[in-house]
Amino acid sequence: MPSTVIAHIEYDVNQTLLRIQFVSGAVYEYLQVPEIVYNTMKGYREKGVFLNKFIKGKYPFKKVA
Repeated sequence: MPSTVIAHIEYDVNQTLLRIQFVSGAVYEYLQVPEIVYNTMKGYREKGVFLNKFIKGKYPFKKVA
């Protein structure tokens, strides 16, 4: 997953929870994210752009680390 800002993404289908670890070490959990959004993000070339355009401001989130 080449990204200059995102180090790792994972998804919990049962909780519809998208967990994103940034290169900086910060970890955020985005809640109520449909699986199709996660699958689309996985295939998107610029994951940081996808995050800003399709996730931030659209789903509740919390910083966990």
